[in-house]
Amino acid sequence: MTLNEIRDLYEFDRWAMLRVLESVAALTPEQFTKDLGASFGGVHGTLVHVLSADRVWLNRWLGKPAAPLKSEDIPTIEVLKKQWDSYSLELGNLLRTLTEDKLSAPCSYSDFKGTPNAQILWQQMQHKVNHSTYHRGQVVAMLRQLGAKAQGTDLITYIRQKEDNG
Repeated sequence: MTLNEIRDLYEFDRWAMLRVLESVAALTPEQFTKDLGASFGGVHGTLVHVLSADRVWLNRWLGKPAAPLKSEDIPTIEVLKKQWDSYSLELGNLLRTLTEDKLSAPCSYSDFKGTPNAQILWQQMQHKVNHSTYHRGQVVAMLRQLGAKAQGTDLITYIRQKEDNG
């Protein structure tokens, strides 16, 4: 995967998450925190999980300590949006300074059990976007269960919209 392809993929990921957050903003606090029996409870737990995983991966790539967030760290939609904005700024800095050499080199880290791992950086970065996409799909299903409107976040929708906007 090239540097331009990774940047495009992350532009898509940001676009899709912003659309989900916009849809989630219409929820009441009760709907946002309602346990719907999903892997991470409901909308709140799932989005905290996504942001937590995104931050963990980013910190690994930056060589910083990586600890997961807890749901109580992000009690409201407003706090979630602020945390997302902060993460996006840090990620943007990484993407601007990333080189082809770094992208194609192994990146070492230890998982939460202390097990050492190393994969090519672009593979880890591709995994992170795939993980986010999976959970955004779950959030869309939960939004529909709650009677809320969800926006489309498919990659092809993003590509078509980007082409239409020149």
